[in-house]
Amino acid sequence: MQPDPASDAPPLEPQTEAPSEHQAIRSRLASPPIIEMDLPTRDLRLTSAWGLFSAKGVDEGTALLLNELALLPPASRVLDFGCGYGALGLALAALWPEAEVVLIDKDLLAVEACASNIDDNGLSNARAVLSPGFRDAPDGPYDLIVANLPAQAGNEALDEILLDSWQRLTPGGSLVVVTVKGLRRYIRRRLEAVFGNAHKARQGPRHTVSQGLRD
Repeated sequence: MQPDPASDAPPLEPQTEAPSEHQAIRSRLASPPIIEMDLPTRDLRLTSAWGLFSAKGVDEGTALLLNELALLPPASRVLDFGCGYGALGLALAALWPEAEVVLIDKDLLAVEACASNIDDNGLSNARAVLSPGFRDAPDGPYDLIVANLPAQAGNEALDEILLDSWQRLTPGGSLVVVTVKGLRRYIRRRLEAVFGNAHKARQGPRHTVSQGLRD
């Protein structure tokens, strides 16, 4: 009869208390970032989550895009692609209370944060949906699709976003995106290929806001 190896194993040591440094880190992480947005019509208080893009505050590209969108007449139906915790789409929902705003993201953490921010700010005209790309997005058509396009997504992924956006827009609807400056020429060429037109709406030090109109 072979001896049971488990019987010769040393007894498990009791777990020791986590170092104080661990406790300090846990305590800090227990408080998610809070972003205050001062809009012309009202203020928003958004709770972000560690690990999300620009978790501690509205990034420069989103701010540039939002400033440009605020100059447009209110759209009836809006889609925010890659919404994160909702800085862009929820700002539009607050600015345009008569609009229906759909916010989608492939990241469950982002959608949960966005949904919580919708409730906390009483934005009954907005809803957050978990969707890889446009796959599970509510059916369009939309009058306006907005996105802060990820710089590292790759050309094929960017092309897919532009094509899927065109498909879901109403005639006369527009896609308005912000990209890092290095993607400016590529996005212009692809907007011209997909939409038949491309418009540079605004140029910042490191970002460009571009628009494609569906005929």
